[in-house]
Amino acid sequence: MKRSTTRDSSEKSAKKQKVSNATSGGQGKEKESSPGVWPEHFHDALNTVLAFVSSRKNIATTFPVVRSSVEGLLKRPLELAKVAELKALLPDIIKFAYIPHNDLRIHAETLSQQHKRSNSPNFALHSRSLATPASSLLPGQEEEEHVLVLEFAENFRGPKKSGPGLSLPPTVTSAQLNKLVDQRNKRFEEAVNELIEATPEGEVSVDLLQAAARDHIPVNPSAKKALAATSVGDSQNMIIPEPEDRPSIDEVIFELQEQAWYRNQIVDRRTFEAKEPVEGLLDEPFSNTIQQALRESRNITSLYYHQAAAINAIAQRKHVIVSTSTASGKSVIYQVPLLKFLEENSHATAIFIYPTKALAQDQRTALEQLLWACPGLQHVKVSTYDGDTPQDHRRTIRETASVIFTNFDMLHASILPHEELWRTFLKNLKLVAVDELHYYSNLFGSHVAQIIRRFRRICAAVGNPRVIFVSCSATIANPSQHMKRLFGVEDVEEITEDGAPSGKKDYLVWNPAFKDSNIPTLGRNGSMSEATELMRFLMMRGVRVILFCKIRRACELAMKTLRHDLSAEGRLDVLAKVMPYRGGYSQEDRRRIENEAFSGNLLGIVATNALELGVDIGVLDAVIMLGFPFGIANFRQQAGRAGRRSRDSLAVLVADDLPIDQHYVDCPDELYDQPIHDLIVDIESKVIIEPHLQCAAHEMPLSKDDAVYFGASLGELCESKLRKDKDGWYHPHPKFLPHPAKHISIRGADDDKYTIIDVTRVGLPDGVPRILEEIELSRAIFEVYEGGVFLHQGLTFIVKEVSHDTKVARLVRADVNWITKPRDFTDVDAKQTHRIKEIAGSPHRSYFGRVDVTTVVFGFLKVRNNKILDTVNIDTPPYHRQVSGFWFDVPKDLLSLMKGRGLMPAEAIHSASHAWMNRFALSPDLRTECKAAEKEYTDVESSRKRPARLIFYDASRKGSVSAQAFDHSGEVLRQAHDRVEACPCDDGCDKCIHGTTCSEGNTVSSKIGALLILKVLLNLDVDINDVAQQPAGGRGLDTIVEATYVRPVDGVQVEPA
Repeated sequence: MKRSTTRDSSEKSAKKQKVSNATSGGQGKEKESSPGVWPEHFHDALNTVLAFVSSRKNIATTFPVVRSSVEGLLKRPLELAKVAELKALLPDIIKFAYIPHNDLRIHAETLSQQHKRSNSPNFALHSRSLATPASSLLPGQEEEEHVLVLEFAENFRGPKKSGPGLSLPPTVTSAQLNKLVDQRNKRFEEAVNELIEATPEGEVSVDLLQAAARDHIPVNPSAKKALAATSVGDSQNMIIPEPEDRPSIDEVIFELQEQAWYRNQIVDRRTFEAKEPVEGLLDEPFSNTIQQALRESRNITSLYYHQAAAINAIAQRKHVIVSTSTASGKSVIYQVPLLKFLEENSHATAIFIYPTKALAQDQRTALEQLLWACPGLQHVKVSTYDGDTPQDHRRTIRETASVIFTNFDMLHASILPHEELWRTFLKNLKLVAVDELHYYSNLFGSHVAQIIRRFRRICAAVGNPRVIFVSCSATIANPSQHMKRLFGVEDVEEITEDGAPSGKKDYLVWNPAFKDSNIPTLGRNGSMSEATELMRFLMMRGVRVILFCKIRRACELAMKTLRHDLSAEGRLDVLAKVMPYRGGYSQEDRRRIENEAFSGNLLGIVATNALELGVDIGVLDAVIMLGFPFGIANFRQQAGRAGRRSRDSLAVLVADDLPIDQHYVDCPDELYDQPIHDLIVDIESKVIIEPHLQCAAHEMPLSKDDAVYFGASLGELCESKLRKDKDGWYHPHPKFLPHPAKHISIRGADDDKYTIIDVTRVGLPDGVPRILEEIELSRAIFEVYEGGVFLHQGLTFIVKEVSHDTKVARLVRADVNWITKPRDFTDVDAKQTHRIKEIAGSPHRSYFGRVDVTTVVFGFLKVRNNKILDTVNIDTPPYHRQVSGFWFDVPKDLLSLMKGRGLMPAEAIHSASHAWMNRFALSPDLRTECKAAEKEYTDVESSRKRPARLIFYDASRKGSVSAQAFDHSGEVLRQAHDRVEACPCDDGCDKCIHGTTCSEGNTVSSKIGALLILKVLLNLDVDINDVAQQPAGGRGLDTIVEATYVRPVDGVQVEPA
């Protein structure tokens, strides 16, 4: 640190002299207070050896290995205390600690396989613990559970081709090695200077350092004495307060900022003060029995404004939508009117529809408690009717239940196709409640709209046209419009004034710290490690927290990290109160986790958006979002999961090192001020309507009069797609029989699934295979491959065998401390043109037709702490699928211009594709070919070249969105151009060229290049002099070639714009 005054300089010189005396063996008072010596060449020798071993991935930097080399250079023993001094000086970039022995292993122990494919590696496992082979130990010798390691953070990164977040084990030249040593010596000198300047007058720097070093001398956790020592004196710290006794969020944040590992990660803090409740009045008071039920089951003696307004509207037989904040008591809105209907008519029935099984399970429990507390209604039967309901129970439910909890999948595939079995239930139906209405949009919502129309038609046919529909939603734009389009009804009462109280809430934007603030090129700590560390900190203080992850694999990785870290800390009591929750788990596992969550026994939950919805999982005090969710609405919905009991709460966004996340780090105001977009439901698409007409005709023959439900296109579709009888009624086309509903995948997902089986105990006494879960084919190709690590509830399994014929994967349990990342590529190729469309004012065209998507997993990487340990080649069959899609070809002249100006065509094409998708309302159901950094920035020539083409295709083989997108391709192209050109950002954001669902994190992007492509396709003026020459540094080899013409089918005519 530089000083600007003479006095500062003299003080610094005095301090330097004091340290010099202490370390040079000079006589005097300073030496008496600092008897230790500090040899000048000590760090140089240690540093040289460390630089050498850290550059070789096959040499573990264990302390014994380092010590022998350093002692050879120093010609004297190397003491632990001296190394601890280095750790005290550079705590953030030196790792000096004991770690489990397994953490050093790179390979699982294997046995020869008799029937493996010639190109596949050997991945068979011993049934015993995977450890160092016993033959490597001397007779009677026990393997150490922990080993002492000494490592520096890397001062240089591996090649860019390793991809975002990963670095290859560096292979360094002599010059690079010398540079590394110099960099570390310089950092050491800076740390010494900082210590000298911070030392108070009268103190000796070396004394302070040696005192601090005592706290950094590592203790072997395996030693019994160490365990005994740590169990004494820390017992008070082991106690976790009860939820009602936890500290306030203000106190928690203050304590957080005092932690040694806190380094200004909080880049933005917003506090929203508590809000008082606003009560409402009923037009007609509840009966005494209903008042008693509310009081005894939920301690409710008055209603919030929005609750009273909704109940009044239902009493007037209006359809209702309530759009208020999370945890505002919306379920009362439809549960209490149900009690009223049941008191008036004991035969009354109701259907409550939820998007997830967890939410249905939660709300069913709440309703049963309410009914049990209501005199005269304790006998009312409530049943869950979903995919987990056994077949032999379904008849009983139909005949005896007054209320069923279900989902639209069951309504579509089970209830409506067998409407004759449900007629009594439907005839008495008074109320249909659809919770979390914001969940139903895009392709899924468009299918749900047709299912509701089929349902309303059947109800009218059995003599019950006046069913009341009630829906609840988080805060959305235009809620009544959304409900009208979804339900096909007009008389909708919209209630948006929220009368519920809310506690004080703090929002934090958390940007992971630099590994070393003096060397930013080292990068930042991983968002995963910081999010889980923050979660552990909160749980230790009794703060009940949920960690939201964007994808299932991240959920499992987070749970694995928590399991490892809490075990290492000896906090198995906390670990027992942390559980993961995501889709795919077996029914038994799901119910067990839900019961623990609902009962409030858990301190922490790691979840995907399966728990983003309104599940009441007890007293949640904090939400951590690992990476920016898929949109502003998701961010606000997830943040709303905390503070459900009017207490103070906390929401933290832990930013990934991705462009979108860093945009919100720089512009946090947008998290709170940005408007939420309208939800989209397409009720005019003939491609969606037609298969539902086949279903409706199977449920009950159609006539032209049914256009009141299905719209003006019904007549045309019935004539062309259905079969007409002699009386003029329409029936399903024979190709849809006998089960038309099976021809529609309403969630747009492919039906094929792989069964994941744990065979660890097979061959042992009473050992049987155990089904872990089922996963979709689209996930299985990236997660289930021989030799790969599969994560389930934070536990690691090795994939032993995969049968693609039977779609079964067999796994064995293995405690390995690495994960695997597939090495793969996906080619999206236009194969045949079915339609051609003009782009207004342009000579260029858009094309629609058959698109082939081919995914090949050709190997995997073994990864630990974001470092690649090993590269493995495997032989797996390619995954082929044919879908519909459309594309724009980039002109050859523009390709040459971009290359001449130093623009990467891959960056430009990728960004232009996302710019187009950002302007199209149904884009969540489309995909494009995302560009990966490890492929585009490689310095190795690849034979895999991609055509210069913006290409889009349906996410599902049964999708239809690409045809609608093609119809509007030109006008959306113009909107994309206007948005990119007007966007004030420098390098791109999620409002112009970055896609929130980009599978590669938008790491390959160019705003300049995207704008060029959009301008040329629209035939807008481009002044080549305005296109600046781009710097060549960091570019990879070109992977883009001119797009070839895709042959059209016979008779294709160019359609006007």
